[in-house]
Amino acid sequence: MTENENLDSMKHMKTKTIGLTLAFCFLAGAVCFAADPQMGTWKLNEAKSKITPGTLKFNTVTFKSMFGKVKVAGDGIDADGKPVHSEWTGNFDGKDYPVTGDPISDARSYTKVDDRTLNLTVKKDGKVIDTGRIVVSADGKSRTVTVSGTTPKGKKFKNTAVYDKA
Repeated sequence: MTENENLDSMKHMKTKTIGLTLAFCFLAGAVCFAADPQMGTWKLNEAKSKITPGTLKFNTVTFKSMFGKVKVAGDGIDADGKPVHSEWTGNFDGKDYPVTGDPISDARSYTKVDDRTLNLTVKKDGKVIDTGRIVVSADGKSRTVTVSGTTPKGKKFKNTAVYDKA
């Protein structure tokens, strides 16, 4: 084998190795997000929930993995009974990311406690207005969202919303 053939062979092997390594990394990342019990569409189970009248109520919440980030979309009704659609895109790293469409907040942060638990902080103009915890059941079929805070009218509340996986 000539020196040029040997170099070509080594380049080919190096390219294959890099390609396989990248493919494995993407696959591993996809598996990690697919296995996350928070991901999916969740429907409010009103019979099991206790939501203070006059507070925001999300009937459907969807968590999706998108390009290394998480997108959370919620559809429901505001304190006046008007439809609301809010969206948040970020990471479960405890940092504030903007939220759109929410009439009472402009930023949220989620912190991953463990595989089935997230802590949630909701802010308006940099001020914490709500805090909460999201816990997915062991079987992955339901989740409980407990949020407490103060309404825009200054009334304290504590909501417990139970969602079923759609």
